[in-house]
Amino acid sequence: MAFSVHINMEQCTGCGNCVIACPVDALELHTVEPASKEKIYAVKNGKSVHLDVRAELCAGCGVCVNACPYDVIRLSGRGDMSALSQV
Repeated sequence: MAFSVHINMEQCTGCGNCVIACPVDALELHTVEPASKEKIYAVKNGKSVHLDVRAELCAGCGVCVNACPYDVIRLSGRGDMSALSQV
């Protein structure tokens, strides 16, 4: 896998901006009401929030990072611009 998406689910609000912005549909957001104990990453307002990242589809473009208004998404791998600045 060339790219890795890291999401701070404790800070994620489940707004879905990253899912909408992703040009390759690598992200899926699931909210379940009422919250269950299966595959829960966070609970917000009584709803479980689960964000799936399909790494095999990720193009490493960083659109999801820029779309997040809460700055909770990080991209690492070949698309990591901070690694390029160290070269």
